[in-house]
Amino acid sequence: MSTNERIAEIVGSNDVVLFMKGTPLFPQCGFSSKAIAILDHLGVEYASVDVLQDMEIRQGIKAFSDWPTIPQLYVKGEFVGGSDIMMEMYQAGELQQLMVDAEVTQA
Repeated sequence: MSTNERIAEIVGSNDVVLFMKGTPLFPQCGFSSKAIAILDHLGVEYASVDVLQDMEIRQGIKAFSDWPTIPQLYVKGEFVGGSDIMMEMYQAGELQQLMVDAEVTQA
């Protein structure tokens, strides 16, 4: 299975998935920590992938999304963005609405 296929399988088999540095309990960068805080505040259940544990995934996710940085959030198979976009959407109420529309959180 190619790296792209592995990523597609992860994204396709989880309603919400965060590709990040570290784990939700032990994030390894401030941006990943911010992304986790937002998701936790929204009460969203999510899968996480520690890109530091798999260099193929770490590089492959950047090509998969055509986005150069990590973390990366996917909801129902769609790329949402990194921590800055998540924060902007959260502050505007758009991320909450996206989660409600995707039926992955309570309103």
